[in-house]
Amino acid sequence: MKYYLIAGERSGDLHASNLIYEIKYLDSNPIFRGMGGDYMAEAGCYLNVHFKEMSMMGFLEVVLGARKVLTNLQKIKRDILEFNPDAIILVDFGGFNMKMAAFAKQHLIPVHYYIPPKVWAWNRDRAIKLKKMVDGLYTILPFEPEFFSRYNWEVPYVGNPVRDEIAKFKPSPQFLERYVLGKKPIIALLPGSRKQEVRIMLGLMVKMVKQFVGFDFVVAAVDNLAPEEYEEANSHGIKVVTGGTYDLLTHAHAAVVTSGTATLETALFHVPQVVVYKTSMLTYAIGKNLVKVPYISLVNLVAGKKVVEELIQGEYTADIVAQHLKAIAEDGQARDKILDGYKEVGQKIGTKKASQETARLIVNSLKV
Repeated sequence: MKYYLIAGERSGDLHASNLIYEIKYLDSNPIFRGMGGDYMAEAGCYLNVHFKEMSMMGFLEVVLGARKVLTNLQKIKRDILEFNPDAIILVDFGGFNMKMAAFAKQHLIPVHYYIPPKVWAWNRDRAIKLKKMVDGLYTILPFEPEFFSRYNWEVPYVGNPVRDEIAKFKPSPQFLERYVLGKKPIIALLPGSRKQEVRIMLGLMVKMVKQFVGFDFVVAAVDNLAPEEYEEANSHGIKVVTGGTYDLLTHAHAAVVTSGTATLETALFHVPQVVVYKTSMLTYAIGKNLVKVPYISLVNLVAGKKVVEELIQGEYTADIVAQHLKAIAEDGQARDKILDGYKEVGQKIGTKKASQETARLIVNSLKV
């Protein structure tokens, strides 16, 4: 079988690569092609476009980068028609992949969407469009099947790929020694995985550090960004760990985390956290009017209630973050309340292996 996969950022690249490995177990002669990153390439997918050519965030940034997006969109469309795949597998990256789903449906190519757009959060009418364009939808949040059932669409919850990644992670026994850590409790700072995020979020995280004594602060850096993006942390004497987020969370006492997948990862490592987020005023103003959910963090969304503090836009200041961080770093009762909430989150996420289950469903559908 021939599979065309499209992932548009680092996390999608990782989850798509795991899906490729699982498909290889089930398909004796698979051929993979598409858009993604280094993880997908290592798994055996030929990349027509690397996602770095598409990396941007927020409404303003997307508008400014529209020409680049359209160029790559047309490039991928041409490549799909030449490749003539048996199935297109879309992974996250909602805005772009919704366009690809419509294109594939127009050309009668089966469309499978793993980690679908968060239509439950905003523009819920897109669920109707999605249903018309997609042959298989594979959800990774336990409340999503109930949402799609409102549109007479029964979709499977396949488990969460973050759980899969943590399950196969093995801590480095040399981590603390390598970074000269361990004498003080560690507070992890997770500023995000995209350049624009890090540039906005890291500065305030760094300013907050001076209010704490007796803790080691460590920034979790991602290896797809240049070291210069973390220079502000280095200039303040804060250690930066690149490509070692799970090792850091293994030893962290508390964390400040930019809203995104990392909030769920931090919860599954049982690290009390403060969730933060800030973006451009235009992006925030538009988003505030569109978003229809009470929380921004996956932790609170999965729990269906407030488990961790969320500090958004104007509330994200060094003083306010420090106030909440001190509570969970020093107050046993505040910590225990979060950890109890994490237990509920873990139970709802469950133990299914997301990539394995999704690969099985996709391959079986193509055999029919």
